[in-house]
Amino acid sequence: MSQQTMKVLPRTVAIGADVVNVDLANVDAETFTQIKAALHTHQVLFFHEQMLSPEAHMAFASRFGEMEIHEVFTPLEDHPEISVLVHDRDHPPISDSWHSDVTYRTKPSMASVLYARSIPPNGGDTLWLSATAAYKKLSEPMKLMLEGLTAEHDFLQAYGSYFRKQSDGAERLRRAQIETPLVEHPLIVVHPVTSERVLYVNPTFTSRIVELSRKESDAILKLLFEHLLQPEFQVRLKWQENDVAIWDNRATQHYATGDYYPHYRRMHRVTVGGERPVGVNAMQHAPAAIRAVT
Repeated sequence: MSQQTMKVLPRTVAIGADVVNVDLANVDAETFTQIKAALHTHQVLFFHEQMLSPEAHMAFASRFGEMEIHEVFTPLEDHPEISVLVHDRDHPPISDSWHSDVTYRTKPSMASVLYARSIPPNGGDTLWLSATAAYKKLSEPMKLMLEGLTAEHDFLQAYGSYFRKQSDGAERLRRAQIETPLVEHPLIVVHPVTSERVLYVNPTFTSRIVELSRKESDAILKLLFEHLLQPEFQVRLKWQENDVAIWDNRATQHYATGDYYPHYRRMHRVTVGGERPVGVNAMQHAPAAIRAVT
């Protein structure tokens, strides 16, 4: 890996950048500070030709915060913090829908570090969208209305049908209802670092707008989901083996295309814990010292 100065090459105005001249297995403090700054600016970063052992993968990811263990994905042997995402003829893709990771938690993930271990001969791209860019393109009356609303996020909306197909599905459903109950988050949240506003709904986990009737909620969510899908908000990565993608889960959504089925695809992912999403109204009424920090 070259020891030249790190360079950040933006892909679009809204989202995404390639980062070159960085070895993620050997990142000094100054370079890591630059990577974090680039992540806040571009929301998803792509690194190529990386060689990461499981220990190096976890060591780098842990510099962003405390690593998490996923409720569903299979962990790498002896490394529970690394989720192994394997799909083939017998294990069809299950992440081919737009989502922000684990918004069904009270404190969703802050970031993910995804490492490509085996890539299919065709297909398997991942797309990301900027939920801050999507917010900016809403009309002012729509922004004002949404800022006072909250939405439910439902773990079983995404994973319920998956569990029902498992031999122990009934027990897993029972545990999920206890361990991952519905949570509510503001529709518009304030990013804790950049202070930008984020349109915080996704079709995989967001089930209902709490303050509206079901008919009103369905109509508004349909409109917002369609709004988020504008190509101007998106960036797409055609993976190569040993690529690494890092994304800010608080400001983005992503979609892992399933167009490679039935071919084999293997990815290793580490996620980093985050904080409870804060809405615009809560931030406006927060003490000045808190607002200054964010």
